[in-house]
Amino acid sequence: MYDYHTHTNFSEDGRAPMTEMICAAVKAGLKEIAITDHYDPDYPDPNWPSNLDLESYHKEMEDTSSRYKEKIKLIKGIEIGIQHGKTLDKCRKVVTSYNYDFVLGSFHCAEGFDLAFGGFFDHRSVEEATVAFYQYNYDCLSVYDDYDVLGHINVVDRYGPYIPASNSYMDILSEVLSLLISKGKGIEINTSSFRYGMGEHTTPTEEMLKRYQELGGEIITIGSDAHAPEHLGYGLEWGYEKLKSVGFRYVTTFNQRQPNFIKL
Repeated sequence: MYDYHTHTNFSEDGRAPMTEMICAAVKAGLKEIAITDHYDPDYPDPNWPSNLDLESYHKEMEDTSSRYKEKIKLIKGIEIGIQHGKTLDKCRKVVTSYNYDFVLGSFHCAEGFDLAFGGFFDHRSVEEATVAFYQYNYDCLSVYDDYDVLGHINVVDRYGPYIPASNSYMDILSEVLSLLISKGKGIEINTSSFRYGMGEHTTPTEEMLKRYQELGGEIITIGSDAHAPEHLGYGLEWGYEKLKSVGFRYVTTFNQRQPNFIKL
């Protein structure tokens, strides 16, 4: 199996050194692990800076990859926090400054708000906020291409007071999915939704996966979003079975930013 969303202590919220994460991945029998530590420039919460030490990060990935090459393939990745305006220039500069294998693009913020703590849902309904989130995704991704897969596409559902009915946002979400497909980008199954107690409302939902497939989407990775060794590989088997049940024939891996399709 392949875990394509993991974090080390290079991330602000990572809890273990890279070597510990790699050792846990080897113990779990994974074939590949993508290290995707956070780069979130211009994060609106000053108490949550994203000061990824890129030089040290790159060196650690090179050293660790070489040290464990006989046991597991380390995919050199990064998770960029996409926001509008000049933030896109900062993301583009970092992504193109190193020979990454895989770039995960994610929205942890929208409209200048931290989704978790910054008042994104204030003064409007959850339905309005959710539509606004996907519209923000669409607007940013219309002008930004330096990523391979869009991470945790419905992360907004984690933070609202309730989860709205899908018919309130599916039109704009379908536009986001169509945009991704037209640009050769993918989505991920992010199994951390189980750890966040979201039950059957997975990331993405089965309805979203089916819509992606209906629109012609093929590129899809699976990641645990692990921030600690004990969460590495969590839920991957469920992800593979979900892909097959929806009708996908392949899971995607990456090498030097190029997708590879692995038969399920």
